[in-house]
Amino acid sequence: MTVIDTTPQPRERILRAAADLLAQGGREAVSTRSVSAAAGVQAQTIYRQFGDMQGLLDEVARRGLETYLAEKQANLASGDPVEQLRRGWDLHVAFGLANPALYRLLYTDHRPGEGAAAMNEAYGILLHLVTRVAESGRLRMGVEAAAEMIQATGIGVTVTLIGAQEAGRLAEHEALSPSTREAVLGALVTEAEPTAQAEDTRAARGARHAVALKALLDEAGDEGNFTPGEHLLLAEWLTRLASGTPSGTD
Repeated sequence: MTVIDTTPQPRERILRAAADLLAQGGREAVSTRSVSAAAGVQAQTIYRQFGDMQGLLDEVARRGLETYLAEKQANLASGDPVEQLRRGWDLHVAFGLANPALYRLLYTDHRPGEGAAAMNEAYGILLHLVTRVAESGRLRMGVEAAAEMIQATGIGVTVTLIGAQEAGRLAEHEALSPSTREAVLGALVTEAEPTAQAEDTRAARGARHAVALKALLDEAGDEGNFTPGEHLLLAEWLTRLASGTPSGTD
């Protein structure tokens, strides 16, 4: 009878060891010596497999984000873009609470190279959702500015909740995430047309339409019906209309 060797290969043992050490003690616990001992390999095996410790941490981060990114991608499938932003926010917070050490590695203790590709993918999904809101004429500001606001506040809330969780006080902050989420969306997004808010001014409506047109123009890119010069000029005009910046100002 053939005996099948189920022992994980060195690369897999190294990755599991690094992930476990990260979860137990944070980034500082992931050293060449600790990973070598936990994985039962020589230090040179780590360097041969991953180049250096940063390469190892990059792979740990990529693996840790795989499920999260799959859920984020699934959230793009269909539905109202504002509701998708809500679900995306909740997914982000839930990921941080489930993986506090990995979250800190990516968002608070971040060093060049660590999980950059995966983080860029996550931010790209956020940009896509915000762009969809803009194209519907419901975004109050530019896509990039809105996405940055959502990301910054989402990270702040998640880090706060991770700290509360570690202190055993998470229940005291139960309303923090949903209330902050709704406050941010309330500042960025208008009610769906045609139910315009009473205080909605002509300038505000014009700004939203400019944001929508700018988002469509950016998405069309080189496939649009404009020359590069026309594209640049139109983008500048729409940016001014969206921000309320008068002509001739910096």
